This record gives sequence, structure tokens and C-alpha cells, in this order.
Amino acid sequence: MPQLTQLALVYQSQLFWLLLTLAVIYFGIARQMLPKIEKVVDDRNARIQGDLTAAAVARDAANAAETTAQAADHAAREQAQALAAKAKADATMHTEGLLAKADAAIAVQLATAEASLAAARAAALNSLETVAAEAAQDIVAKVSGAQVSAADAASAVKAVLAHG
Repeated sequence: MPQLTQLALVYQSQLFWLLLTLAVIYFGIARQMLPKIEKVVDDRNARIQGDLTAAAVARDAANAAETTAQAADHAAREQAQALAAKAKADATMHTEGLLAKADAAIAVQLATAEASLAAARAAALNSLETVAAEAAQDIVAKVSGAQVSAADAASAVKAVLAHG
């Protein structure tokens, strides 16, 4: 069969063109496309590394700012607590001073009231003794018809009041 004898020639020709095409594709890709792809990959890697470096710098700056803010917050809290303690101490001293003045004024008023009460009690007892002595004189005069002197009636009333 003549077709089979030509088969080797056909395959040799096709194999030659296949190798030539693959060589052109290989060298075309290796020489033109591969450097472009490598450049894109290198640029991408450089951009990612730059972004990571910028993120690390930003993170460090944020951590430093947070530390500074925490220190400032702590200092402000300590200052506020100190001011509150001072205000509390001042208020306590002021209140104690006012209480001392009020206690002194109340003590003066109490002493005055006690003296007034003692004077009123003494006056009431004196008037009670006088009224009781007059009543005793009147009772003795009506019951027995005898006259008792004011001095005797007053001494009898004093004796009864003293002994209960």
C-alpha cells in the first residue's frame, strides 16, 4: 500500500513543523511574555511588602498613641482623685467649723434657756409657796376658825414641800 510508505515522510514533516512551532512558542514566551509576567509579580510583591511595612509602622504608631493616651488617662484619673480628696477634706473642715459654731451657739442658747428655766422654776415655787401658804391660812380659818399668821403658814408649807 502506497499510503503506508508515505506515512513516515508525512510524520517527519509534521514532527518538524511541530518542533518548530513549539520552539517559536517557547522562545516567544520565554523572551517576551515571561519577563513581563515576572515584572508584574515582582511589582506586586514589592507593593505587598511596602503595604505590610506601612501597616507595621502604623500599628507601632497606634500602639505608641494608645500607650500615651493610657498614661494621660491614668494621670488625669490620679489628678481627679487628688482634687476630689482635697475637696472632700476642705468640705469636711468647713462643715466641722460650721458644726463647732452651731454647737457653741446652741450651748449658749441652752445655758440661757436653763438659767431662764431655773429662774422660772424658782419664781413658780415661790409663788406656789405663797399661794399654798395663803390657801392654808384660809383653810385653817374656815375649818377651825383660828387665825394662822402668814409666817407660820409659810413655814408649814415649806416643811411639807421639803419632806414630800
